[in-house]
Amino acid sequence: LPYFYLLVWVFFLFLSLSLSLSLSLSFQYIYFILYHKFIMWVGPLEEVELTFALKQQNVNQMEELLKLVSDPDSHQYGKHLSLEEVAALVRPSQLTEKVMQNWLQSHGVKNCHTVVTQDFLQCVMTVQVAETLLPGTKFHRYRRDSHTLLRSTSLYSVHEDVHQHLDFVGGVHRFPPKGKDISKGWEGARQSALGYHLGVTPSVIRSRYNLTAKDVGTATNNSQAVAQFLEQYYHPADLAEFMSLFAGGFTHMSAVERVVGTQGGGKAGIEASLDVEYIMSSGANISTWVFTNPGRHESQEPFLQWMVLLSNMSAVPWVHTISYGDDEDSLSDAYMNRINTEFMKAGLRGISMLFASGDSGAGCRHLTKERNTFRPSFPASSPYVTTVGGTSFKNPFKLTYEVTDYISGGGFSNVFARPGYQVAAVEAYLKSVQPLPPQTYFNITGRAYPDLAALSDNYWVVTNRVPIPWVSGTSASTPVVGGILSLINDQRFLKGLPSLGFINPRLYKLQGKGLYDVTEGCHLSCLDDKVEGKGFCASPSWDPVTGWGTPNYPALLKALMD
Repeated sequence: LPYFYLLVWVFFLFLSLSLSLSLSLSFQYIYFILYHKFIMWVGPLEEVELTFALKQQNVNQMEELLKLVSDPDSHQYGKHLSLEEVAALVRPSQLTEKVMQNWLQSHGVKNCHTVVTQDFLQCVMTVQVAETLLPGTKFHRYRRDSHTLLRSTSLYSVHEDVHQHLDFVGGVHRFPPKGKDISKGWEGARQSALGYHLGVTPSVIRSRYNLTAKDVGTATNNSQAVAQFLEQYYHPADLAEFMSLFAGGFTHMSAVERVVGTQGGGKAGIEASLDVEYIMSSGANISTWVFTNPGRHESQEPFLQWMVLLSNMSAVPWVHTISYGDDEDSLSDAYMNRINTEFMKAGLRGISMLFASGDSGAGCRHLTKERNTFRPSFPASSPYVTTVGGTSFKNPFKLTYEVTDYISGGGFSNVFARPGYQVAAVEAYLKSVQPLPPQTYFNITGRAYPDLAALSDNYWVVTNRVPIPWVSGTSASTPVVGGILSLINDQRFLKGLPSLGFINPRLYKLQGKGLYDVTEGCHLSCLDDKVEGKGFCASPSWDPVTGWGTPNYPALLKALMD
């Protein structure tokens, strides 16, 4: 039926263009009134896909189990679960499944599919049904750039009997974030100085972090991945050219092993090119997957569709790096808490999740004319992911020690409490570093990030067959760290050890062992008279700008090989 109306709509549109030159103004007016009435009539028949996040069982038990399998002092360390075992733990109750099934079927919703863990339902329905199912919603089609999507600007509600069985419904009123300069060229005074710099390439990364030509993957059961959103695609030809130009001297792969999703057409994105090229050159010779979201899916957030996908795949790569995020205050607590649970599920399976800390320093949110506060990012602020900050060379002309990259995201969550694994490190920082920003600017008891860092400025990237210099951002540091962790996994697999999995508890117990401590520099924040554009500053040991520091591969490998 919707296809029939689409054909009629095209007919009206063609007729309007054909007759607009010959009809009188009065007749044109009447015609266009009828045309727009027809569009309003057809609108409710458009289809929308909603994602229902069903209440899971045993979430507290799962959290405790994750602590045990991630703590090197626990007898359960490394005893990860299969997807089927995780599913048996978190699967919604029979009552929840029955209530949801009856609710949807009573509204005629039958086009639904679930995942292995059975805690998500994705259902396609007409707008008219969606508005009846979720009172308060009123869907409209919006245009952004060349894309359109259906959204409700008003909040939804569900019946009390259903509410207790749902965490949230995705695809209703949240717009995908605008494409931002996740990787950006240098600006201002620093550009002229960096014009003489040869730039960061795989050989520079490997030299700085002490990777030799022999430090490449050889285990057959190893794998790593990047995830791409917002119409970001890599081109295989760019990857091959990058490896030809910059990856001499060590064994490497020049092609992605598997693409999960649909690669879009058109130009390659700098972000996608950067992620793929640097995880495959730091984690050299390791099978690499690319998870790609085809276009802007009408969902709560790109992470939701990606996590739903992982919940439906028994075999996935061991290390995932993601260079995307959003402001905590732009997301609902229900959504973030549920995505946190999905990160816990991944950790239980032995998967390492790495997220970029962001490129806005501590961030800044304007509350009133006289009051500002720092602005933490999510998923960087999640207690169940490893967050990567950024550094730059002290001397831009040669390989020297590293200092804070002023864009490096970091701070304290306003939503999540400080996890036990980092309490001692964060409290030591808060006591030893003075002066701190005013406490009105940050939540002193929140989850602090990042956890570690790597070089994040002046990278060379090949995109659309053109080598591009001066690409920067924690989008660069994250795949570099991901590749290094994949190499450590490789050595662990060769010795019959399990994957690193959720690394944070072990990372904080190392207290900086195997990492280069970064002790200089501050990152940016609010431009007001109280903080004057400065957020937090680096210090000895852990800090909320560079975490514990940057990798020293042989030392870190030794520290993690048991």
